Amino acid sequence: MGINPFQNFMVRYGAGERIFTEGDLGTTMYIVQSGKVRLFRVVDGQKRVHGMMEKGDFFGEMSILEGLPRTISAEAVEDSELIEINSMTFDKMIKGNIEIAIRMLRKLSIRLRETERRIEGLQADGRAGAPARPAPPSLPKAVAAGTGTRLEVEGEGLLFPVNGNETLIGRFDPVTELMPDVDLTQVDLKRSVSRRHARLVRTNEGFVLTEEVGALNGTFVNGTKLVTGRPHPIQDGDRVSFGMVKLVFKA
Repeated sequence: MGINPFQNFMVRYGAGERIFTEGDLGTTMYIVQSGKVRLFRVVDGQKRVHGMMEKGDFFGEMSILEGLPRTISAEAVEDSELIEINSMTFDKMIKGNIEIAIRMLRKLSIRLRETERRIEGLQADGRAGAPARPAPPSLPKAVAAGTGTRLEVEGEGLLFPVNGNETLIGRFDPVTELMPDVDLTQVDLKRSVSRRHARLVRTNEGFVLTEEVGALNGTFVNGTKLVTGRPHPIQDGDRVSFGMVKLVFKA
């Protein structure tokens, strides 16, 4: 993740310990190095969970960008190590970790689109309040058998169906709430696959695989490392690696 230069900024929280509370003035953001962190709001005395952050995820960035009070609370679910970034080290962090920089931009872009949709809904309905946010679609899970175009996990007999003409491959991102079509979280125990790692596209000539901008740990087809953003043809039987996850493409 390129975070070794920030080891001196490591902070530790025990299970159940509060990191910050909604309404607090904040000048720092955090990157999870180990453990898990729960983001939540308290409504009518009850905690409403808004996200679970794990290794590589970040939170609290709006306090650095806008200098506003915290809009959410955070607490450690288990013993956790976090890298604490303040305004003085923010620039260094952005330059040293392109994946976090891109995810931050995506998060802001998603918020802007959601705001635009709410405004359009208000204008269309002519009433106060935003339209209800639809529930996120469920992600396809690996199954034990199947046919059709798919990615099979080497040596485990599990497969991920590939449907449609364009398939995003990666891991669910609790920061941006972006869901890939193929979620490798359950087989990526080392968290080596980026949240948006690669895209598989069906063309008139066959399938091509393209590594996404900001993906770390590499994408390989039969041992050949892909160049970010450059489509690479992929055929039935090709061995594909996303980080440390090894699969076989079946068309």
